[in-house]
Amino acid sequence: MGRTNYSAKRKIELGIVWCMYGVYGLLCLYLYIMQAKQPLDYNNRYFQSDLPYHISMIVDDGWYYSFTAYVYRLLYTLAGGNGNLIAGFLAIVTVGTVAGTETLLREFQEKTSPLLLGLESISCNLLMAFFLPLAGKYRYVSYQNGNLWHNSTYLVMRFLAVFAMVLYIRMEREYREKISVSKWIGFTILLIICTGVKPSFLTVFAPALALKLLWDLFHKVDFWKVFFLGCSVLPACGVVLWQNAVLFGEETGNGFEWNPWYTFSLHADRPKVAVLCSLAFPGIVALMHLKKIFSKPQYFFAWLMTAVGFLEALLLSETGTRSRDGNFLWGYLFAIFYINIYSTRIWLEDRPGKADSPGKWILFVICGCVFFYELYGGVYFFLRLLSGETYFMLG
Repeated sequence: MGRTNYSAKRKIELGIVWCMYGVYGLLCLYLYIMQAKQPLDYNNRYFQSDLPYHISMIVDDGWYYSFTAYVYRLLYTLAGGNGNLIAGFLAIVTVGTVAGTETLLREFQEKTSPLLLGLESISCNLLMAFFLPLAGKYRYVSYQNGNLWHNSTYLVMRFLAVFAMVLYIRMEREYREKISVSKWIGFTILLIICTGVKPSFLTVFAPALALKLLWDLFHKVDFWKVFFLGCSVLPACGVVLWQNAVLFGEETGNGFEWNPWYTFSLHADRPKVAVLCSLAFPGIVALMHLKKIFSKPQYFFAWLMTAVGFLEALLLSETGTRSRDGNFLWGYLFAIFYINIYSTRIWLEDRPGKADSPGKWILFVICGCVFFYELYGGVYFFLRLLSGETYFMLG
């Protein structure tokens, strides 16, 4: 009887979760349809996004700089010359990222209820930076956020990167004893596709992996196992060379340069404070759980990716027509998305019990207050986007 009740409860919880995912997907579908139909007018601030420009670059200019271009071309043609099917594809990708977040969270924790897992997953896909008008008056662009809805290539890249991280975590756990060839092949292919969509994930993952493997090598992990795991990124690096030729070839007039703080200063009033606000939740969780950073290898790796992404965004910027686009931020934004997921799990798994000291409860509540303020900011931002506001919205 107890087992039957547990099964029925689980089914109800799963139904609630999928209803939440469905509602979120429908809202995203509406948002992306409205974005896709906007005119190519840089003065337009109604449902503003990069989507109509991405579609135009493919349909009108024939510029295939991302693997998404081939998908968009097909969907645009099947839809009879409009972006509705592209919008549907992006809505599926966005909800798929929530499902991928749920899969990631399962890798980090013991069994938990489907409802709690679903709420964690959708919350992590709505978190925004800790909005502080003193740091920057623009609710989104003054800060760095792992969640956004205006750049379609980032949305697809993030979706693929989440599942790439799932495969990497599973491989990393067992590679010292043996490497699963099927997992290695799956991860390598996924990394190629992800990089072909947008190279940003590889730019933070590959350096972090190189440092991690170097550490393993010095700690007597077998050289050939380290070498084999490291080789998984090499085919994706070849894709980067193709993209570099398309985006930064001599005829484009684009390039990149060493330019500290330039990207962070584009829209923030106080860039250093804005950087801290962007890492408020994972930062405060880390301060309260410093030992876990060093005792949990995947938690350390998440912070390592974040550090790599931060340094790239801090030190590098583009030149030419793309100089104000902040494209070195994309890898860092994914790293923030990932560290937020892991920090949510660290925060919740360390929740105090009735017998714990008041001090532990106070620390848990402080982290919770930051989390829910950032969640409120994300929901508020998303709802304003649905009303047609620009992502340059003021607080």
